[in-house]
Amino acid sequence: MQQDKIVVGLDIGTTKICALVGRKNEFGKLEILGMGKAVSEGVSRGIVLNIDKTVDAIKRAIRQAEEQSGISIGLVNVGIAGQHIKSLQHNGSITRNSADTIGPDDVNRLTQDMYRLVTQPGSQIIHVMPQDYKVDYEEGIADPVGYEGVRLEGNFHIITAQSTAINNINKCVTKAGLEIADLILEPLASSMSILSEEEKEAGVALIDIGGGTTDLAVFKDGIIRHAAVLPFGGNIITQDIKAGCNVAPGQAEQLKVKFGKAIAEEASDYEIVSIPGLPNRPPKEVSLKNLAYIIEARMSEIMELVYAEIYRMGLHDKLSAGIVLTGGGSQLQNLEQLTEYITGLDTRIGYPNQHLGKSRIEAVKSPMYATTVGLVLSGYHSLDERNNARSAYEQEEQVIPAYYAPQAAAPAPAAAPVETRASVPAAPVPAPQPVKPKEPGAASRFFKDIITRTKGLLIDDYDDKSY
Repeated sequence: MQQDKIVVGLDIGTTKICALVGRKNEFGKLEILGMGKAVSEGVSRGIVLNIDKTVDAIKRAIRQAEEQSGISIGLVNVGIAGQHIKSLQHNGSITRNSADTIGPDDVNRLTQDMYRLVTQPGSQIIHVMPQDYKVDYEEGIADPVGYEGVRLEGNFHIITAQSTAINNINKCVTKAGLEIADLILEPLASSMSILSEEEKEAGVALIDIGGGTTDLAVFKDGIIRHAAVLPFGGNIITQDIKAGCNVAPGQAEQLKVKFGKAIAEEASDYEIVSIPGLPNRPPKEVSLKNLAYIIEARMSEIMELVYAEIYRMGLHDKLSAGIVLTGGGSQLQNLEQLTEYITGLDTRIGYPNQHLGKSRIEAVKSPMYATTVGLVLSGYHSLDERNNARSAYEQEEQVIPAYYAPQAAAPAPAAAPVETRASVPAAPVPAPQPVKPKEPGAASRFFKDIITRTKGLLIDDYDDKSY
């Protein structure tokens, strides 16, 4: 059962490395058993640059999660992001030997063929997601299983990643003493914890603003239509504040988190924050109005780039559910209003609450942990798919051909009904009785009887004198 299985999600981000240990309760909700996080020093814009520092951070996060949950961790679901992520559309087809019913094996064979596509040098396919199918001349089929036809075609959304980035993640996880169960694109993981099925059906764009990247995933008709990763996130805003306000990096981050606003008009002209200066230096005063101008300029640039990506794919007028913001950068004040102003689409902040059950770790309900929660949910989704495939395989193995199946025993004759009327009915025709099986030794007794009778005839003929 699912509640007996433990799934671990590992988010290797630019600012933090987070590990979550979760299991599903009897109601199908995710219960977080433990969480561990560490400062990420070897990752930049979603790409591992320093393996040793990343390994140390992974070990610290895993150790905290193990201590909190009391569970030894060995298998993890890892997210991947970065500017190297590419998205493309491709059409594939297979020709079947006969026009009988299409089964899951045919669909799986067509999907596996997509993994054999020739990609750009140094990249490899990480996800193949079907859009729709075509059977012979009938188009727009969501699920071709059960249709009859010879030619099966499919439109697929294919996501590739840089081989070097994948290898670095594998090295870091392996050196930390762990094994990767699945490698998942982070926007897909975030969508599993944030978006509802109604939003995916109506059309929605998920924007996950992390520390080093901004991830985009667009859904329509319940299917992902586009995914992209932009190399800008919350860290670039911190760097702007550091340069614009002439403060230390740690102070710039605190200013952004505590006092930052995405719309300058919402900031007061007279509010000033005093921050400690360097040793033997006086405190420094920062105007919150100037701080908001710096944040608004950079956030406007990021949102314009995201909307340009949506517009480039022709999806800007298909988002009935608007935009959902998540990630640590989505917690900036007034960011919803700024996004609506730039894109003209309804916007809300996404929290990973709808799939979470009761837990003593309340911090996990923040948009900052949407990706990590999604990685745990993705692990359960993969378990369900593997169990379904195993069940289908076992059912096929149990099917015995007719010429191998044992013959069923003849049913016993029904007992004659008991007549309760006073009149005596006509004698019924007796039902044919089944032939009783011969007892052991019946054949030998049969031959003995023949010999005895033959002896009797010979004796009678000998005694007949007239003969």
